[in-house]
Amino acid sequence: TFTAWCNSHLRKAGTQIENIEEDFRDGLKLMLLLEVISGERLPKPERGKMRVHKINNVNKALDFIASKGVKLVSIGAEEIVDGNAKMTLGMIWTIILRFAIQDISVEETSAKEGLLLWCQRKTAPYKNVNVQNFHISWKDGLAFNALIHRHRPDLIDYDSLRKDDPVTNLNNAFEVAEKHLDIPKMLDAEDIVGTLRPDEKAIMTYVSCFYHAFSGAQKAETAANRICKVLAVNQENEQMMEDYEKLASDLLEWIRRTIPWLENRTQEKTVKDLQAKQEDFRDYRTVHKPPKVQEKCQLEISFNTLQTKLRLSNRPAFMPSEGRMVSDINLAWLSLEGAEKGYEEWILSEIRRLERLEHLAEKFHQKAAIHESWTDGKEAMLTQKDYETSTLSEVKALLRKHEAFESDLAAHQDRVEQIAAIAQELNELDYYDAASVNARCQKICEQWDSLGSLTQRRKESLERTEKQLETIDELYLEYAKRAAPFNNWMEGAMEDLQDMFIVHNIEEIQGLITAHEQFKSTLPEANKEREAIQAIQAEVQKIAQSNGIKLSGANPYTTITPQSIDSKWEKAMAMVPQRDNALQDELNKQNSNDSLRATFATQANTVGAYIQAKMEEIGRISIEMNGTLEDQLTNLKEYQKSILSYMPEINKLEGYHQHIQEALIFDNQYTSYTMEHLRVGWEQLLTTIARTINEVENQILTRDAKGISQEQLYEYRASFNHFDK
Repeated sequence: TFTAWCNSHLRKAGTQIENIEEDFRDGLKLMLLLEVISGERLPKPERGKMRVHKINNVNKALDFIASKGVKLVSIGAEEIVDGNAKMTLGMIWTIILRFAIQDISVEETSAKEGLLLWCQRKTAPYKNVNVQNFHISWKDGLAFNALIHRHRPDLIDYDSLRKDDPVTNLNNAFEVAEKHLDIPKMLDAEDIVGTLRPDEKAIMTYVSCFYHAFSGAQKAETAANRICKVLAVNQENEQMMEDYEKLASDLLEWIRRTIPWLENRTQEKTVKDLQAKQEDFRDYRTVHKPPKVQEKCQLEISFNTLQTKLRLSNRPAFMPSEGRMVSDINLAWLSLEGAEKGYEEWILSEIRRLERLEHLAEKFHQKAAIHESWTDGKEAMLTQKDYETSTLSEVKALLRKHEAFESDLAAHQDRVEQIAAIAQELNELDYYDAASVNARCQKICEQWDSLGSLTQRRKESLERTEKQLETIDELYLEYAKRAAPFNNWMEGAMEDLQDMFIVHNIEEIQGLITAHEQFKSTLPEANKEREAIQAIQAEVQKIAQSNGIKLSGANPYTTITPQSIDSKWEKAMAMVPQRDNALQDELNKQNSNDSLRATFATQANTVGAYIQAKMEEIGRISIEMNGTLEDQLTNLKEYQKSILSYMPEINKLEGYHQHIQEALIFDNQYTSYTMEHLRVGWEQLLTTIARTINEVENQILTRDAKGISQEQLYEYRASFNHFDK
């Protein structure tokens, strides 16, 4: 701490010490330290390196300390030269007490007690700070921060500090003091916190630096304030003199500029221009003059105040520049008010003179404005060709609207005549702005003639367009009357051409082909009707183009367009050959089916007759069998074999039947036989033969087993056959 304190002063002389016991031994830096802190010159030091030179230098320093009323007990030059740490530190502490602490005086207390009282007064408003001594009261670091914040609140955020973090608090205060207050760091935060009772001398030394830093600045500020106050009074008086001179000069200049303006009698051409002058005069009275009146009063007050202040401070009286006395300003002000009165009377007489002429001109412009407002847009309305894109009903409405406009136009004839009469009167009275009045009147008359011509031309155009649209409307109606049935015919024809057909024989398909040929025979006549309908639409377009009519929309009587008619006609014509091909394909199919029917019928009739004959034959055989049972059995098997040999014909018929099924033929007018019927007959034939053979075989078995004679069996069979029949 003592080393840092010494260095805080030695650095002002451009040097410092590293070791307090060694660096003061030659007495040179000790003498330099005393010169810096006292501001006085010490005897010249000896520059020799011998011990005697060092002792002499230290004695010079100790003699200087003693001359300041400090008693050095047991401290000799030899101990300092020998590097006695205790004696050296004691000497430095004595210097600190004399030069840093003894001169402190606060409320009739001095030295240590004065420094303690100063700390208490400065830290009293701060929470958690209670300075009662120079040891434990400073351990938490808050007292150091409070001292800095009291004098420089911009350097420390005191409210953010915590009592339970003393190391941070101490380091914060030490760093801020070193950086911003030029107070070197003389204490170690860890040492203070880690010691039960911090070193009182070290803290006193460090705190005294704060006292000298802050109290020195306060004294300098007080002295500066006193000097500034004296200077401010003188500057204020000088400023008042300058303000008076400037204000008086400005006011006289304003009066000099204003009087010629008030004496100007240039006549205006209109009441409006003169009223503008009157308004300027009113602004002068209400806006420009009042501040000048106030400036004049302020000028007199400032002059009197300045003279009083100079007299009280024993200064010579203020004498304004020549021509800027208060009396000079009053004379100029009287001239201003005289000119002001004459100007006001002239303005009133001029207004009355111009009002009569202005009234007539205003009447002209009012009527002209009304007329121009009415004609605004009329030429554009009359020259527009809205009828070219309008319908017949819209054109009729435009005609009625035009008739109303013609009535309105006639009603405005009187106003045009009045405008011309007023313009003539203004010319006779030699109105100053007669040229513009004549030009406006001429423009109105020319425009009126133009409106008449445009009105007549628009009427003719509307009537001509009405006749043309009536012709177009009749054509539209005729088109609609013919297009509707023709469109229905085409839609029906397209439905017929797209209609699916199902036939079962040649006669049916031939009937459809005949009907289709009849339909095709009507197409040339239908095409003529189509062309006639399209010709109606072409006539509408021709009329519109030749007369510059822009058709606004479609036919109002129908939604059927020429394009839709042509589109449907093309679709129908494309369907005709498709229908021809479909009917021809069906005819070929029916011819093929008829051939299949005939082939099947020929074979079915043969097979059916064969089965029927054989069935009858087997019936007779079973009744009329003769010979032994063995002979009968042999004959029956031979007969069965002959029947089975007919099977290829049955298979052939099955093949024909398969073709018929694949062709989806469900009827056959060439035969009454069906494949199912013939199959059943064939199976029945085979079953009958097999049953008959089985019966004969059973008879043989019965005969052999029962011993019944053949005659007996024949008798039984004859009886059963009789009953069977």
